[in-house]
Amino acid sequence: MAELKLETAPVDRRVPTQNQAKACYMYYNSWHQCKYDFSDEEPQCKKLRQWAHSMCPMEWLERWEAQRENGTYAGPVPGETKGKSAPPAH
Repeated sequence: MAELKLETAPVDRRVPTQNQAKACYMYYNSWHQCKYDFSDEEPQCKKLRQWAHSMCPMEWLERWEAQRENGTYAGPVPGETKGKSAPPAH
């Protein structure tokens, strides 16, 4: 994987500056959605990845990545149809 240049994410008025946990979670999930929709090489996906790595403690990122690999991540998973039944087969 290419070297990651960390940058501070832009100010987001939806998230108070004293606690960035919500922003961390939002950027992390947005990064994975972007990868699903486009690719990890898409410039906006790279930016979201940088922001997630800059906002989130490494321990959280490592835990969430392990949970994604194990299928136990509690957050949104791009492409997953949680709670939806498959369409009937014809």
